[in-house]
Amino acid sequence: MVGMPGLMLLDTPSLYYRAFYGVPESLTAPDGMPVNAVRGVIDMIAMLVRAHSPAELVACMDADWRPAFRVAAIPAYKAHRVAQDGAEETPSTLAPQVPVIEQVLDALGVARIGVPGYEADDVMGTLTARARGPVDVVTGDRDLFQLVDDSRPVRVLYTARGVKNLQPVDEAAVTGKYGIPGRAYADFAVLRGDPSDGLPGVPGVGEKTAAALITRFGSLEALLRAVDGGGDLTAGQRAKLSAAHDYLRVAPAVVRVAHDAPVPAADLALPATPRDPEALAALAERYGIGGPLDRLTSALAAR
Repeated sequence: MVGMPGLMLLDTPSLYYRAFYGVPESLTAPDGMPVNAVRGVIDMIAMLVRAHSPAELVACMDADWRPAFRVAAIPAYKAHRVAQDGAEETPSTLAPQVPVIEQVLDALGVARIGVPGYEADDVMGTLTARARGPVDVVTGDRDLFQLVDDSRPVRVLYTARGVKNLQPVDEAAVTGKYGIPGRAYADFAVLRGDPSDGLPGVPGVGEKTAAALITRFGSLEALLRAVDGGGDLTAGQRAKLSAAHDYLRVAPAVVRVAHDAPVPAADLALPATPRDPEALAALAERYGIGGPLDRLTSALAAR
């Protein structure tokens, strides 16, 4: 698959969870610490660089995995993932690996950006809005299909089948999969809901009905105007949408990624050589990740 030279945005939490569950935990550092997620993420980035050769690359991070503005709108947002200490419930052998991934990215010189009060999705949405050229968003999260825009172009490289078998998602792919206009995924997702994020959706409105309504009216705003103004809806549809009025009023701010998060200015250029070779060598020795790091540094140099 030929890549688009430009900006590549990594949904880093999505990638390290995929690596954690996809790479055996038997891969450990010399001290016995599992490093399967670390090794997996490094190899994923190496494959992406070789396949797509982006000019710029950003590892987008969750500085806040459950932002207050989303919880204020819908208290159930991700509530089922909250651990007893209030943090995100994370596998015990994954949590120690996340700081190592961050140290590796920093030693390499790969831009790593998180913004207090915002999720990685919001960093990606904001950087996409600012971009002046093509953008590839690498994620396993369907919610980011809302960023797809053929006119710019912005596409999602979807990791559901793994980084070796990325599915490029453009507007035609969104339409083909869900039967909705290519840029209408967020509105569709509001109606359908997403139990994995604690979003109830509109009771009685499933995926097919949500797609039909968004296709017919073009947007959630137009659909709600039809509800309020006596537009072309069945009595059952009107009743369900009217009953969900309070949810529909607040849910768009939860589902739609931010396009104006205070993302700091940063050098996004993908380095050809590591920023801190000594730190990288120390990480390679301490965690036994020399092989993956050699593959990634070779991929960077080959660009």
